[in-house]
Amino acid sequence: MSSAQPLTEDRAPRGDRPPSPIRQLAAASIGNAVEWYDWYAYSFLAAYFADQVFPKEAGNSLVPLLSTFAVFAVGFFMRPVGGLLMGAVADRRGRRAALTLTILLMGGASLLVALTPTYAATGVLAPVVLVIARLVQGLSVGGEFAASTTFLVESAGPGRRGLFSSFQYVSTTLGQLLASGTGALLAALLTERQMGQWGWRAAFLGGALLSLLGLWIRSGAQETRSPALDSVPARGSARSGGTPSAVQTSAAERQAARPGLFEGLRRHPRQSLLICGITAGGTLAYYTWTTYLPTYAQVNAGFDKADSLTVSTLSLVFFALLQPLGGLLSDRIGRKPLLFAFALGFAVLAVPLLHLVNGAFLSLLLVQCAGMVLLTGYTAVAAAVNAEVFPARVRAAGIGFPYSLTVALFGGTAPYVGTWFKQAGHPDLFPWYVAVLCLISFGVYLTLPETAHRELEK
Repeated sequence: MSSAQPLTEDRAPRGDRPPSPIRQLAAASIGNAVEWYDWYAYSFLAAYFADQVFPKEAGNSLVPLLSTFAVFAVGFFMRPVGGLLMGAVADRRGRRAALTLTILLMGGASLLVALTPTYAATGVLAPVVLVIARLVQGLSVGGEFAASTTFLVESAGPGRRGLFSSFQYVSTTLGQLLASGTGALLAALLTERQMGQWGWRAAFLGGALLSLLGLWIRSGAQETRSPALDSVPARGSARSGGTPSAVQTSAAERQAARPGLFEGLRRHPRQSLLICGITAGGTLAYYTWTTYLPTYAQVNAGFDKADSLTVSTLSLVFFALLQPLGGLLSDRIGRKPLLFAFALGFAVLAVPLLHLVNGAFLSLLLVQCAGMVLLTGYTAVAAAVNAEVFPARVRAAGIGFPYSLTVALFGGTAPYVGTWFKQAGHPDLFPWYVAVLCLISFGVYLTLPETAHRELEK
């Protein structure tokens, strides 16, 4: 094979040297951080651009914010589609192909948000453009988790899957930090009027430019799995009466070996349901504590907008530092003890913690950091647990669809549900909603086998 031959979907990973763990981590993590910056910038800056894109309803100042969070939730419902489609790309054409496609989609969508017109200038076109951009972002993020999860775990050496798994949320948190930090910096430098007029657009434009950086870094990644390694199904051995050439037979066998779009769901229904149960409580707690809590404090305790972004930034730094520690711990003692600590901790403490939020800076910081400690029991091991459920042949799509569907149902709706409870006059019900769902996930964790010390299924 000549050195000039391009990399195709059927080519095996480069065999001249083993992949560098640091290089693989960088390729997945930095690109993932850029993806999530674009995704989270929306929620952190929602309070600033809601009035620009949506009309106010007389007598109700929460309508634009509710509309903005409704679009936030709509984007989540594209995530299952992205998880399925991009997961299928990763299973059929390789993890690198999917990682490249997801970051291109995210960069384009972020640029579209930056260019969204105002409602005053174009009327209904403004929210339509925002919805389209958010749908593309949802498609990209759903596929990103599926592809980067499998890529990270398959890149890990023996006894290091938990550590590598934790970088899924290290990089996700770095993306949030970029989004939150950018929002806090802009809020400190600009007036609220300037933030509403053009400051939020600058943040999304920056995300589009960062996507180009992520694309360049990912171009140096080494493929962790070649679809050509899949075994050919027995039914493909006898087709026509003729005798095809060796090259034709090889191509036909490789095509037959590729998994179907719904093969993970069809052949592994129990594993698909397990992914849903594993994720439900975790995603609700995660989006409540890392995304919605600043807005929760603003709406329910009158917390200052700029201060809430600062608290979010500080707590996310703390959260990122915890992830590798949690991953290393799970490699030593197993995944289940950490999952138990997370689920029971939130089932017992979610209500009192959220009731402690008031207008004081320190109260929100302590509540957010306490939740981050508990949350690490889920986030540090989620990628490893999910990857250890499915065989490699359908791993990306098998994880991507049920995971993203569950995130859409419970994580993506968290800001909207919390704001809706406030509007309905029952803000105290939202903490109970978080606690009950975490208790349900605890029941699922009890049924899981311990997979930390098993070989990853091929």
